Amino acid sequence: MLAWILVGGRLTPTPALAALPAPALVVAADGGARHAAALGVGVDLWVGDFDSSAGVELDAPREVHPAAKDQTDAELAVSLAREKGAGELVFVGAFGGRFDHAAALLLGGVRLAREGLTVTLSSGDEWAWPLLPGRALELDVPAGITLSVLACTDLGGLTLSGVRWPLAGADIPLGSGWTLSNETRGQPGGAGPVRAELRSGHALVTALWSG
Repeated sequence: MLAWILVGGRLTPTPALAALPAPALVVAADGGARHAAALGVGVDLWVGDFDSSAGVELDAPREVHPAAKDQTDAELAVSLAREKGAGELVFVGAFGGRFDHAAALLLGGVRLAREGLTVTLSSGDEWAWPLLPGRALELDVPAGITLSVLACTDLGGLTLSGVRWPLAGADIPLGSGWTLSNETRGQPGGAGPVRAELRSGHALVTALWSG
């Protein structure tokens, strides 16, 4: 089941965002609920400590938690989505805002992928997908998109095709700039496949793409 997790970062409505498959479940994490109107979706569950949702009016069941807690509002939202049976998560509003929250969300996306979930993170104009060993990532994107691979650990055997600077079995150190600011090639007159795969390590594939 596909669930959207609305989180409190920046949201830029774009054709690429509008083209996402419709969710079976929408869970808002505190102030992320303000994105519901722009997305044209209803919220099934609204969770958090409600310290960042002032002025947001929403007709949705609330699950209120204290501010002093061991999980972020986004993590609480993920737990609810998983309890409802979600196996695919799209975090909407994932970029921008506080750096610590954004970084935790991105790295948390990698952890969720390690646990077997399919994860996409987006703010409409920026996107990210976890990349793990043995699970090739294929993206159908237009030519000219800025695409990067962020090494969250040392990477072994990174293979990347469908881009201006392909790689075949490359070893990439943690945090290397080598794999930043690549460019998708696409196909004449349309989108084309980008394929990334790893032998070892964990990474995020990111794209600057508005559609």
